[in-house]
Amino acid sequence: MVKKAKKQKGAEGSASPKEGIILHAGASRNELMIAAKERGVKNFRVLNKQELADVLKNIGDQKVVDAIVADAVARWKSGWGKEKAKNESQS
Repeated sequence: MVKKAKKQKGAEGSASPKEGIILHAGASRNELMIAAKERGVKNFRVLNKQELADVLKNIGDQKVVDAIVADAVARWKSGWGKEKAKNESQS
């Protein structure tokens, strides 16, 4: 009897956390968000599709990733409070 060697799932093609990953060209935002979550990117929900792609390409360079995320967080925070100010000025 010869035992067959079992294939290890996930062992093939797994990139190290320091390497950038390449998704297919038509990757959806959801697929990019899942990949970013797996890579440990903070605040990945506020990133748009292009920023997610840039972050995943530059995953090894933490300074670039932090800069992209910081810009997105600042943009997201700037959107809060405008509706209240708009309503007060109309009263």
